[in-house]
Amino acid sequence: MSPAAKRTIRTIIQGAVGLAVVLPAIVDASGIPASLPWVAGALAVAGGLARVMALPGVEALLDRVGLGLVDEETPRT
Repeated sequence: MSPAAKRTIRTIIQGAVGLAVVLPAIVDASGIPASLPWVAGALAVAGGLARVMALPGVEALLDRVGLGLVDEETPRT
């Protein structure tokens, strides 16, 4: 997999985590009752996803599936 493709996939994952982090604020601002089952479920999943992505072991997992960070080779001068 090319470094550009890896970066794209990682960006999508980070975007999902970013949405998960702000989802509680979105629900609160929209006035939707957080006690609705689908809202409560979405908030629980968002909180869990944000918590998991904050773990250092996630980078190791991404490395194992081929999505680890890759440094581009710098041209020699």
